[in-house]
Amino acid sequence: MMFWYDHDMSGWGWFGASLGMLVFWGLIITALVLLFRALSRPAPGGSHDAPWTPPTPPSAEQLLAERFARGEIDEEEYQRRLRVLHSTGADLTKH
Repeated sequence: MMFWYDHDMSGWGWFGASLGMLVFWGLIITALVLLFRALSRPAPGGSHDAPWTPPTPPSAEQLLAERFARGEIDEEEYQRRLRVLHSTGADLTKH
């Protein structure tokens, strides 16, 4: 009976136990979220319904339009190069 009250936790003991429980459940939830994200991510080169494809490079017309938008070439140069891009091989031999 002498030691009856010595087995109870003090205020700091409850604080430490509560903090430890929060850290424990935080780690469990973090591990589950990371596992879910890793399993739901499509593997590069894997066989999924929508396979990963590399991005297509911009076309010559898009590059030309970007240069015109940035001011690297003027409108006359843009129109001339655009005509060349749209012309056929037979048209190119006339120049």
